[in-house]
Order: sequence, then C-alpha cells, then structure tokens
Amino acid sequence: MATDKRDQFHRHPKKVEPGAPGFLWVLIGVMAVIELPLTLSDAGWIGSNSWRINVFLYGAFWQLLLDGGLAPLYASQKVLMFLTHAFLHGSIAHFVMNSVVLLALGKGVAAYLGVGKTILLLALSAITGAAAFGLLSAASGPMIGASGAVFGLLGLWQAWDFRQRRQLNQSVRPVLSGIMGLLLVNLVLFVVLSGTLAWEAHLGGWIVGWTAAWTFASQRKTRSQSL
Repeated sequence: MATDKRDQFHRHPKKVEPGAPGFLWVLIGVMAVIELPLTLSDAGWIGSNSWRINVFLYGAFWQLLLDGGLAPLYASQKVLMFLTHAFLHGSIAHFVMNSVVLLALGKGVAAYLGVGKTILLLALSAITGAAAFGLLSAASGPMIGASGAVFGLLGLWQAWDFRQRRQLNQSVRPVLSGIMGLLLVNLVLFVVLSGTLAWEAHLGGWIVGWTAAWTFASQRKTRSQSL
C-alpha cells in the first residue's frame, strides 16, 4: 500500500551503531598505509624522496594518459586510475582532512543507506569526479585525493536537507547558503593553492551525491507503494 507522502522523503536510519562503521576504517586504513610511508620518505626518514612521485605515476589520475601524452605503465591503468587516485594524497594534512570528513559524514550516510549503497556512492563519486576533471581541466599534472568521494557525501546530505525542507514547507535558504559556502571555499582554496585545486573533481562528486539522494528516495517511494 502507499505510505503517507511525508514518509517518502524523510530519512529513516536502518541501525545506528556507536562509532564509525568498519568499512570506513578499512578505507581510511588503506589510505593511511599508503600515505604514512610517503610522508616519512618526504621527510627523509625512510626510502627515497622519489617514492611519492613514483606512486603517483602508477595510481594518480593523469589526463595525459587519456589524450596520449603519456604511455600507460601497466594494462588497464587508463581505467583503474579513475578509482585508484582516490586512495592517494599530496600530504599527511590532505589525508587527515579527507579522512575526518569521510568519517563524520560517512557514518550518518551509512546509517540511512546501508553499507552497500554507501560504498557505491563513494565509488561513483570518485569515478565521476575523475571524469569531470578529465573533461574540464587542462592540467598536465596528476590528480589525487578522496575529495570527489567526500563531496559526494556532501551533495547527498545537502539534497536530503533540501527535500525535507520543501516537504515540511520550510525555507531552503540554509541549504542554498551551504552550497554557496562550498563554492566560496573552493574559490578561496583555488586561489591559495595557485590553481592546483581539483575543483572539477569536487563538482563531479557533488553532482553524484545530489542525484543519488533523489534516486534513492524515488526507489524508496516505489517500494513503499508496492507493499
């Protein structure tokens, strides 16, 4: 039977557990295993200071691989880099920042969507973020970081908030202000980082998150009406 319309747009947590779910710690653990040795090598404590660039050569997203400016180092690199770049970071600070946001937002998203859909959202956000970077950026250097996936979570939360506010006849101005805030932060960071911010990846990830919120709500509505 059909449920009350208001229920179709509200988020209902499946099961809220204390602490972040295990899969988030696994993802962050993988990123840490990669980043920590690179940070130590950058400081000259272990290995060589060429470790980071060598890892980037194999795992970062390179637009030059798509247009033939670089030759792939292994089979399927042109495909795998759409995802592997998300596990690499430019510094320990970059890694920590993405990890904190991933934990903060990922826990809530997983409580409402479940582990499977949350992992799918993160993967699609990272992949689409890389695709957006490849289409919109003219950069010749590597693109790395989990920011595309993180912005997917941000887009999902903002879309959820937008839907709830409309359903409850509340002002959506706070959501629009939040979106403008994200744009402003990206602009400031783009200037501070001398144009090296991969805003294209942020945009691609955010669009996936926003779209996913509406898609999942439509699926929930269809299931409810069929009961």
